[in-house]
Formats: sequence, structure tokens, C-alpha cells
Amino acid sequence: MEKLMIAGRQDEIAILNKALASDEAEFIAVYGRRRVGKTYLVKAFFHDHICFEMVGIFNAELKEQLSNFARSLGKASGAGIIPQTPASWQEAFSQLHVWLESPALKEKRGKKVVFFDELPWLNTPRSRFLPALENFWNSYGAAKRDLALVVCGSAASWMIQNVVRSRGGLHNRLTRQIRLLPFTLSETEQFLKLKKIKLTRMQIIELYMAFGGVPYYLKQAEPGLSAAQIIDHVCFTKDGSLRNEYDQLYASLFEESHYHSKIVGLLAKTRKGLTRNELLHNTGISSGGTATKILSELEESGFIDSFVPFGKQAKDALFRLSDEFTRFHFDWIKPLGKRSPGSGHWLSLQNQPKKNTWAGFTFEALCLKHVPKIKESLGIASVETTESSWRYIPEKDSSGKGAQIDLLIDRKDNTINLCEIKFTGAQFVIDARYAAELHSKSTMFRTITGTRKNIFLTFITPFGVAKNKYATELVVNEVTMEGLF
Repeated sequence: MEKLMIAGRQDEIAILNKALASDEAEFIAVYGRRRVGKTYLVKAFFHDHICFEMVGIFNAELKEQLSNFARSLGKASGAGIIPQTPASWQEAFSQLHVWLESPALKEKRGKKVVFFDELPWLNTPRSRFLPALENFWNSYGAAKRDLALVVCGSAASWMIQNVVRSRGGLHNRLTRQIRLLPFTLSETEQFLKLKKIKLTRMQIIELYMAFGGVPYYLKQAEPGLSAAQIIDHVCFTKDGSLRNEYDQLYASLFEESHYHSKIVGLLAKTRKGLTRNELLHNTGISSGGTATKILSELEESGFIDSFVPFGKQAKDALFRLSDEFTRFHFDWIKPLGKRSPGSGHWLSLQNQPKKNTWAGFTFEALCLKHVPKIKESLGIASVETTESSWRYIPEKDSSGKGAQIDLLIDRKDNTINLCEIKFTGAQFVIDARYAAELHSKSTMFRTITGTRKNIFLTFITPFGVAKNKYATELVVNEVTMEGLF
């Protein structure tokens, strides 16, 4: 089998390298949203160490899953003979045990990897899959120094509840875990280069704002096309591969996915984020265990995140939509209904005010995902910080103006970077009106919060800030798109 190339994923590769080199049995859980590259990472890294692999079948009955196991075991043996379908998962794992102890594998050096992909789909009702897996590991696998059991699942919440934080037979059995997130901008650039896709960094940012760093989505890009052409073809033509992705994405990950869609649909309409109570009130989802489960599933899968605004407490936490493709779907694909506008649709929107507004908001969200890179660019990578936003709304009977700060980096060295995030196709120009607004905002922040820390006004914009008297007076730091990579 040809060895696959891996773009990025340096932290994850380091974890897997330690597992491969260890002289103990390894039980590794890899989880993350659909299409994020879990299967590819495992197969590309472990390559010829894999001696058995099986992929769960979505919505299949127990009998079909067991039949699939038999076919997978037959393929692993290379004998061209499909073993008898086991009657239960206990019997299936007994067959796997026999295969792992067979003469054919005794001569195999290094770690022997057993890989179960889409593990949650194997745990069908009344199948007793989890107890059988627990018994296999506890009675056999955990004592095999040359064995690595790798389990993957896109239903992140299920993986955490039943494997990572299991209170049953797998309690404290994991040796390593990887929560696989979408690519960063830097990893996206590496991935596209491997695929021979040549785009400028500005175009990579534009593609990222529509697709996020999801490898499967980025894989749809074709050489010789601009970012706008790629988005146009993949999302708006009749046969575009992401035209109907949204419904398939959520339905495959979550039971009762209409609740999850209500949450992300509401968050797609707001910039500031919403509290838990606001979300539940506006979606009609009752408070309690169901609401907690839905929010946890969305957050663990990387579709939403939560944060505490500057100066607030944990109970004031806001949820916001963090998945770029979901936002793109609600802003641009869903309004079209079943109609496919065809080639040229996205290209025709490039200079529309709505598109510019969307780009500004989405670029802000992108920057919030790349705070480690922003800190590195500012030379404060090793400084302990807390990131948040800040918003002031004056009393209704007040004549004062409100203010909002996109990103605050509150540092342990008695300094706060007050960040303004602007998406422009050229250097950003601060004029007299905007300079007055920035001065007012900074003063208002200091007065209302009562902070005595240094305040550094910091701009994050693709091409930097144009040098003029206002920029010289106000801007202390700036981060360009190069700093985001």
C-alpha cells in the first residue's frame, strides 16, 4: 500500500509517534467532526502497521455490522476467504483474538494496530458492542505490549461519554487521545500545496472563510482556479459536492439533529454571541439535560464555542458559531432553497455590500481561531493570556454611545492588547472620523472597566495599516495576514 503524505498535524503526529515507540499496549481514541481527516491521519501514519481495520456502517442493524466484521477480518488475513459471520460481538472479538495470535502475525515486527473507524455506529441498540470491546481490551489487549487499539468516531460527544470519560469497563483505559480539529491556515496552505493548488495567502484566507480548515472540503479545490471559482463550482452548481453537505453533515452526527440546526441557525444570525438562556428561549428547547447535551455535542464537535466576555463571570458566557461552512451555508446556500444558480453565481457577488459584510465578520471569527499565531506575531507567545471580547451598551435613557471590541488579549505582564480586526483588500486607512472613534473606544474601555493596565491598540488586517498621522498616533502593534500563517 502506498504511504500517504500528511499535511500539518505536527502535534498529533508527535502523540502517535510516542504510541508507536512505546513498549506498552496502547489504546488511542481519535475524535472530531465529520470530514476532518481522522481516518486519513490514522491510515497515513500507521500505514503498514495496521493488521485489522473495520468501518462501522451508518444506521445498520447488528447482523449487518457483524457481517461487515467478517468481511474485514477476511480482508485482513489476505486469504481471500470470508470467515463465518459471528453470532455476537463477543464471538467477533474472539475471532479477532485468534487472528492477532496467528502465525502470520507472530513474525510481524513493531506495533500491531487494530483500527475501528466510526465506532459509535457499531454500538447499535441491544448489540452489546461496548461490553464486548471492554472485555477484549481488559482480558487480552491491555497485556499485549505490541498492540495498539485505535478507535475513531465523528460523534464527538458519544466518544467522550463512552470512551474518553467512560465510567464503565473502559474507565481510565485510554493511553492517548486526539481531538482532531480542522486545519489552521498554515496547515491549509501545506495541504493545498500537496494537492498542487497554487493560491496566494489572501486567496487561501477567502477559501478558508467559506470551507474552514476541513480537509474534505479543501480537497474539492482544483488546480488553475481562483478561490472564488472554487467556491462557485463546489457550492452553487447543480452537481457541486458541497451543495447539500449541510443536511448530511448534521444528520450523520447527531440524533434529533433538527435541535442542533436550530441552535447553529440562530447563532448564524448574531455577531456578539448568545447566552444559554437566550438560545433556549429563542429555539424553544427546554432547559435541562437535553439542552446541555445538544450544546455539548455542538461544542465538542467544533461547530460552536463559548467564551466569557471581559469582566464577566462564567454564568455570563456567550456561545458563538465557530464553523465557517455552517455560517456560509446559512448566509449563502440556504437562502437559495433547492435552486442551483449555476456557474458564475459567487463570482457575481464579489463586490456586493452583503458579501463585504459577511467577509468582515467571518474574517473576525477566523482571527479568533488563530490567537496563538497572533500572539506569536506580537512576540508574546510565551506570555500567559486570557482572550475575550468586550461590549458596552449604554442605558436606554442615556445619550452616550456604545462600543464593541473584537478581541482583547489580557496579558499577565500588566498589558492589554485591544485588537481591531478589519478585512480589506489593501492597506487599511484610518481617517479622522475613525481615529476619533478609536480614541473614544479606548477611553471608554479604560473608564468603564477601571483597568490600570497598559492598553496597546492593535490592528489585525491582511495588508496592514496605511501610515498616516492617525496610525502613528494610535496604533501600537499590527498583525498582517502573514502573521496568521
